[in-house]
Amino acid sequence: MTAHDVLPRLILASASPRRVDLLARIGVVPDAILPAEIDESVRSGELPRVHAARLAAEKAAAITAAHPDTLVLAADTVVAAGRRILPKTENETEAEAALRLLSGRRHRVLSAVTLIAPGQPARQRLSESIVAFKRLSDAEIAAYLASGEWRGKAGGYAIQGRAEALVRWLSGSHSGVMGLPLYETRALLASAGYPLG
Repeated sequence: MTAHDVLPRLILASASPRRVDLLARIGVVPDAILPAEIDESVRSGELPRVHAARLAAEKAAAITAAHPDTLVLAADTVVAAGRRILPKTENETEAEAALRLLSGRRHRVLSAVTLIAPGQPARQRLSESIVAFKRLSDAEIAAYLASGEWRGKAGGYAIQGRAEALVRWLSGSHSGVMGLPLYETRALLASAGYPLG
């Protein structure tokens, strides 16, 4: 193997410990974790799928601009009720509103992944899952809010925690709902020649 065959370092453009844990499940350990500082506001009329794809692409591009000789992996996950994008809940009021909206109904979770390799165009995949919550009682909502698990989570819940017991069924990618769809991520890394077990 020559020096030219050595793969560039892999940067994960995310501060999410969940994404690090998910990558570890497929034997991938990023060389660096550098969250991208971008404006994550929803543009007027922007659909959930487009929003997730745009943010993943912008995060990857922002890190690539500063580190052009590395592989950059970025992701974004959006929870959508119809065309409405639910926020990453920052306070209990937002979390309660999100849980009441999702109670007893289906919603979509869109998880986009972008990979940029040096000298190549960005590659992107998008996972779409459908999640159905049980009808939540006031006591169940209060208990979930008290757990604090909702803090900073898209749609006000974390499926890898207590909320998993509130999900009646899920169609799609469990890892995608957690924030990094592993099938799509593995496919992107393989297409860039990243060594996978």
